[in-house]
Amino acid sequence: MMISGVEISEKSGSAVFRLKAQPRSSKSAISGAYNGGVKVNLKAAPVDDAANRECCDLFAKVLSVSSSRLTILSGKSSKNKTIKVEGLGAEEVALLLRPYL
Repeated sequence: MMISGVEISEKSGSAVFRLKAQPRSSKSAISGAYNGGVKVNLKAAPVDDAANRECCDLFAKVLSVSSSRLTILSGKSSKNKTIKVEGLGAEEVALLLRPYL
């Protein structure tokens, strides 16, 4: 499913989407769509997994789920990541992300 330039797929009852993280930003926020994924600014530096934790916490808040339901499938040490949201379908995630895109 494509919403505002962001591809969200569904696998085994979980939504999966890509993002590009921009660490060391002035504030943590979703800044729109980027290259088929979501662009997110993070205050945290990419040290000791801090930026990854902040990324999961931000999306947990936006999607109204526990951060334990978010998993970084790929890109733990990269700016380009693939995120899985357990328990939410692609359509639900698309509706919740739409205001930020």
